Amino acid sequence: MTRARLVVEADGGSRGNPGPAGYGALVRDPRTGRVLAERGGFLGVTSNNVAEYSALVAGLRAAVEIDPDAEVEVRMDSRLVVEQMSGRWQIKHDDMRRLAAQARAVVAPDRVTYTWVPRAENAAADALANVAMDQRTTIARDLGRPDDVHPVVPGRLASGAPVRFDDAQPVTVVLVRHGETPMTVSKAYSGSSVVGPSLTDRGREQAARAAELVHSIGQDVWGALPDPSELLASPMVRTQETAAVIGARLGLPVRVEPLFAECDFGEWEGLTAAEIEARWPGQLERWHDDAAFPAPGGESIEDVGARVRAGLEAVRAAGVGRTVVVVTHSVSVRSAVGVAIGANSSSWARIRVAPASVSIVRLWADGASEVTVVGAPSGA
Repeated sequence: MTRARLVVEADGGSRGNPGPAGYGALVRDPRTGRVLAERGGFLGVTSNNVAEYSALVAGLRAAVEIDPDAEVEVRMDSRLVVEQMSGRWQIKHDDMRRLAAQARAVVAPDRVTYTWVPRAENAAADALANVAMDQRTTIARDLGRPDDVHPVVPGRLASGAPVRFDDAQPVTVVLVRHGETPMTVSKAYSGSSVVGPSLTDRGREQAARAAELVHSIGQDVWGALPDPSELLASPMVRTQETAAVIGARLGLPVRVEPLFAECDFGEWEGLTAAEIEARWPGQLERWHDDAAFPAPGGESIEDVGARVRAGLEAVRAAGVGRTVVVVTHSVSVRSAVGVAIGANSSSWARIRVAPASVSIVRLWADGASEVTVVGAPSGA
């Protein structure tokens, strides 16, 4: 009989080494990528290596709670733990020997394999460890079992959905605008020619609330949709920071997609509407009303629309029957909604897209599309 397989991702950290330390671990279903359990904890003052081993033990215990007979692949960015637990390096430190023995007692060594991964591929576990350290708290979330996934179900049609005369399934694209930045507060034009700024404290709170809303897709809200299984983000700092929070909640890695970058505002970058009007009288209003009119040295709304259309087509071509989350910007979200509904490009600027709001479009392989949600607030 073939054993079930689970993946454990684990990470630990110590601020000062030794210093205030914590760990994070999650269990993932390798078939779907879905996170089944999350664990984290604050350890007080200890070393980074002890924190890494503590993460391993917590992750293995969570896996056993899901399926005590499963084979487990452990993925960590600690070369030391991976090599020592694989038997290639000796364990010399007493605390690490004790924790290694605990790990071997949780799951028989012949049912565990260890894989080193780059830090960027261990972001979800790292985020849990940082929450544990920041809040000095314990995290224990059980999110389901491997057979509890929420795939798209033929015939499970939401009330009010467009009528189709076949069972074809679309790809669902969840568009999340990034959280607040200092430029959002000052109402300055913040485009793609400058990678910053970062989120404000309020922006990080908004990102966390958006993550909870996105996590509920296919479960508590918009139940006719499949669970998110892929996460894309614009290359800007604000979208990467927002996506990191969402990725930690979903248990998904973030893939950068430049096609969903914000509009390049050219010479208007960093200026308020009043400052732009003083130097380029009438041009900002024309940019909003005439989608073909570019910002000086930058892009028009139609330019952004062409990029976003290409991004949506790439998502559609990669497969239907799934949900893809895209963390992007206000002009890009308006463009995606406008493209999906077939609206005249000069009307896209009328769509309200607040920070950390969620919009949803659905794309079928035959070219049909649906706008499901526009600008749903995340509650922040």
